[in-house]
Formats: sequence, C-alpha cells, structure tokens
Amino acid sequence: MDQGAQQSAQNINARRVAFFGGSFDPPHLGHLGVARAARAALGLDTVLFAPVGAQPLKPRGASAGFEDRLAMTRLAIAGEPGFDFSLADAPKSSGAPNYTLETLLTLRAKLPPDSTLFCLMGADAFAAFRHWHRAAEIPFVAPLIVASRPGQRLDDLMAALPKGLAVDSLPQSDQPAKEIELRSCVLRNPAGEQAPLYLLPGLEIEISASEIREQMQIREQARAFAGAPPPERALLPIPVSEYIRAHGLYR
Repeated sequence: MDQGAQQSAQNINARRVAFFGGSFDPPHLGHLGVARAARAALGLDTVLFAPVGAQPLKPRGASAGFEDRLAMTRLAIAGEPGFDFSLADAPKSSGAPNYTLETLLTLRAKLPPDSTLFCLMGADAFAAFRHWHRAAEIPFVAPLIVASRPGQRLDDLMAALPKGLAVDSLPQSDQPAKEIELRSCVLRNPAGEQAPLYLLPGLEIEISASEIREQMQIREQARAFAGAPPPERALLPIPVSEYIRAHGLYR
C-alpha cells in the first residue's frame, strides 16, 4: 500500500469519531446504512471503517484477503462525507489476533485530547460481545453504538452484555421526533464507573455478508451451467460489485 494512503487514513483530527471494525467481507449497503444512521443520530464527524486482520472469534478467517477487503472498503465509502478507512486493525506482523480493546486504546491515544471516540457495531456483532477479549472494559474506552434490527427486543440486546456490566435502566428515546431514532442508557461496572450505551433501533437493514457471498456463488454456478446469471438484488455498492467480478472473489 502506498505511503500516502496510509497517512490519509491515520490523520484524523475530528472531534467525534466512531470506530467501525469488522471483516467487511465484502463491505455492503448494510454497513453503509448503519454508518449513515450513526453519523446522523450522534452528529459524528468521522466514521472509520477498519477491516480486521485476524478476528479471534473467527479462526477460519475471512473469505477474501485483507488487501482485497481494504480495497473494497475504500471503494464502498469513496465520496461519502465523513467516512474514512483505517489501518488500525490491520494484520499484525506477529500473526497475533486483533483485539478491539487494544485497537481502541491505540486509536484514542492518537486522537486530539478533546475528541470523543465511539465503537460502532451491528446487532449481530453485539450478540457475541460478551465473548470478546476484555469486553467489559471496552465501553469505558469508547462508548458503544449498536444498530439493532427491525423487531429486535431491546432487553434481548441487554442480555448480550458481558458479566460485570449492569444497565441502570432500559434505553430511553433521546430523539423521538427525528427520522432516525436514538435511544440511550447508562452502563455501570463493579468499580462504579459509568459509560453511555447508544442504540439505533429498528433500522431496515437486513443484508448480511454471508448472504452476499452465497449469492455470488449461485450466480457463478448459474453462469457456468446456464450461460446467464439469475437477477441480482442490489446488495453491494456498484464499485464493490465490479471489484469482486474483476478479481474473481467469492466463487
């Protein structure tokens, strides 16, 4: 990767920054929808899309390599105001897994002192949150923003919290009159520290990366046996879809 690209991704001077980590295998319209909702609801200056090198909870790794996932992420967010990519979760030379807590601590140390760092994730990632490395410490380094799905019960989401964290009350609506609803509550740890937890309930986003990879395989099979692929749902930004075809990914 060229040095200029690395520098552009790291020079973040915004005051309200959300770290959005994940496999991005591939980055799809659901990821963009979650990030746009968070940006609007919490007045974020920057959302950092950070493809992960090695996820501890996914020992088999991603289907596409890191460089391809990073390239697709850059294409997906190109021209989107307030969106940038980050190498904060890039593969480590040692081959060690990437832990979100360590990444957030490193990233926060590089931000201006008056900045606020958030950790943005979808409901599927939050469902496994209790299993993350030192998960109970993460909200106190970077408050969580969790995008839930239509019909998902908020008290079920609370059940995903790691042991040792308590919720003072179920989330209350902060912006009932706005198009994007934002709810918040307060998390408390055994030491008495408090951290906000923000929820974006009911986002109409039902796309999953596994669904996209499966669809790409079906299309390739149809092309091979029938000569023409089946109709395609709009699941990906066009540049990402073109990149996948050009590089023969997910076949």
